[in-house]
Amino acid sequence: MLIDVSKAGVLESYHMLVDVVTPRPIAWVTSLDREGRVNLAPFSFFNAFGANPPVVIFSPLLRRDGSKKDSLLNVEATREFVLNAAVESLAEQVNLSSKELPHGTSEVELTGLSLLPSLKVRVPRIAEAPVNLECIVRQIIPVGDGPLSANLVIGEVVVIHIDDRMLAPSGRVDPRKLRTISRLGGDDYSRTTDLFSMKRPS
Repeated sequence: MLIDVSKAGVLESYHMLVDVVTPRPIAWVTSLDREGRVNLAPFSFFNAFGANPPVVIFSPLLRRDGSKKDSLLNVEATREFVLNAAVESLAEQVNLSSKELPHGTSEVELTGLSLLPSLKVRVPRIAEAPVNLECIVRQIIPVGDGPLSANLVIGEVVVIHIDDRMLAPSGRVDPRKLRTISRLGGDDYSRTTDLFSMKRPS
């Protein structure tokens, strides 16, 4: 198969991209609108991109009609968000929070989850998630302006909350305890339970 992106449809390119760029970690983002209402949504265009300062980037795509999602509108308005760990025990809630709801309706209520206050941002964090990253928006970079176009939300991590039960004796996070999930193509997800280790070359 060969796809010339300049000749392919947007959806064809999107589907092939998410089918082959795998696994993709999930940014499970809480944000606030101007009225203080909480939004919760998962994004699989996400990763960590630096450590000094700690930087994460997630990308809320424009909807298929070209409009902005609530999460993007919220971070544009408040310049804050929280990343909550998408873990196997909360997989159903992660998936449910992707549902399109009327503007101003909170996915937190839909999923039955609860909130805790953050320390340095106004945005609350998901109490049931074993890790929460409080973030300040440093920059938002639109890439394109049509349906499914990217918006790179660059966030500086200012506080990291980690449930002590997720730690190994070394003090590092144990992936066997954290058990994050990630996105593949279509309706498929993967687990971080089939692990192997290799020493980095010296």
